[in-house]
Amino acid sequence: MDISLRTTVGELAAAIPHATRIFEKHRIDYCCGGRRSLAEACERSGTDPSVIVAALSTPPRATDPSTDWRKAPVDVLVRHILDVHHVYMWEELPRLNALMTKVARVHGDRHPELRQLEPVVLGLLDELRTHLTKEERILFPYVLSLCGTAPGVDACFATAAGPIRVMDAEHEDAGEALAVIRRLSGDLTPPDDACGSYRALYQGLAEMEQDLHLHIHLETNVLFPRVLELEAASRAD
Repeated sequence: MDISLRTTVGELAAAIPHATRIFEKHRIDYCCGGRRSLAEACERSGTDPSVIVAALSTPPRATDPSTDWRKAPVDVLVRHILDVHHVYMWEELPRLNALMTKVARVHGDRHPELRQLEPVVLGLLDELRTHLTKEERILFPYVLSLCGTAPGVDACFATAAGPIRVMDAEHEDAGEALAVIRRLSGDLTPPDDACGSYRALYQGLAEMEQDLHLHIHLETNVLFPRVLELEAASRAD
């Protein structure tokens, strides 16, 4: 595709398989901030746009992921999100919850920023549990039924646009929480006296952030628009 500074980072992330890796490297928000133009996103991250354009224009290595989720069947994309991102998150949520509680309790006196960090992290983890559950029990079964790969469901909404708006709003909330976590933790940099649990907490939060960025991107910029198109087509028949 033609790479323009006016193109949104969400469109670039959806169209260019290795774009997400480039955006992660330069701290460009392509999930919650996916509707921003490349020029605006680069300005926000303090990155030279020409560097990003050059990286996006360079063919990816053979080992880079090549699935074009804009063209893959919608049900395959849903299964991918469930099997990769939801499974990962369900495994990490209790571990990070326990680590955050332990580290704040043990090190909170010497590092008072942990007392501020703890409610933000635990709040985010709790919101993610609710978010994943709503997707798995309400939205995704409906989407799979639209695809004809799962039994029909009695939707509790008139159109998928309703729950999608809720999911998008929760994505925005998660993005804001991640930004606060970065700020309170000094960019997730453990102090010199950090113990193993302290370091594991920050490493786990960084890994969760990266996975969540890709997870949100796939839903907001790729899956949700396709679901609305699929629903409209099914109702037009």
